[in-house]
Amino acid sequence: MTPPVPEDHPHPTRYDDQPTLGDIKINHTVVASIVRLAALRVTGVAGVGGGIVDGISELFAKRESDHRGVKVSEDAEDNYFIELRIVVAYGAEIGKTAYEVQLAVRKQVAAMTGKDVRKVDVIIEGVRLPTDQPGAGKDDDTWPEAPGTD
Repeated sequence: MTPPVPEDHPHPTRYDDQPTLGDIKINHTVVASIVRLAALRVTGVAGVGGGIVDGISELFAKRESDHRGVKVSEDAEDNYFIELRIVVAYGAEIGKTAYEVQLAVRKQVAAMTGKDVRKVDVIIEGVRLPTDQPGAGKDDDTWPEAPGTD
């Protein structure tokens, strides 16, 4: 149960404002994971991160892939500033998709952490066709059989 808020207190008491119980701190990698998951749920988002280095690091380090393409910082008032890089699905409206990502990320991070998100910068890293999955289209790299010249 949340303690009563004095009338002269400007903000309602948050769960992490209980000095008698101790501090609750949320690691930025946890926030980055929330950001990634929220962005991936938006229609039109094909991926978060998107660079070749990100793809290689995902193969070798699952833990790293949970926050790749996302940068989280915090100011002195515990407000989050988020930057994320996304890959948009081919055919999706880029501006609308980026705006919906901003809204979804802000809503989900605030709901799960209880902290304000002051800024969500979205950087479009690329566009991906539905078949642009790792391992797909390998046949495109092979040469067709040359006709016989005998």
